[in-house]
Amino acid sequence: MFNFEKLETWQEAIEFADLVYNLTRGFPADERFGFTNQLRWAAVSVSSNLAEGSSRSSRSDFARFVEIGTGSLFEVVSQSFIGRRQGFLTEEQFKRLYAAAEKQGKMLSGLRNSLLADPA
Repeated sequence: MFNFEKLETWQEAIEFADLVYNLTRGFPADERFGFTNQLRWAAVSVSSNLAEGSSRSSRSDFARFVEIGTGSLFEVVSQSFIGRRQGFLTEEQFKRLYAAAEKQGKMLSGLRNSLLADPA
């Protein structure tokens, strides 16, 4: 098992990506290589950055990757607003995705803060 697999934040990021994939399955076919792909990429990027960051030799380097993952999470949130406005997401789906993003955001923030805290 790799160290990042033990992180609850990473495990939750995998669940978040699963949610995004499930919700985007019903998006229009003509959005497959555009909006759908962009939304999925951003969701996958959260866990990918946690995994990559965990391999860094310093806590501050790892924290930087957590920040990048947080940026990807924010992309998903922004894109979900567009998806709702375009009728790709129902209000219920949007709320579900938004709530999951809030949970993920809190976990990412906590991880970043713990990495930057004085280890002494």
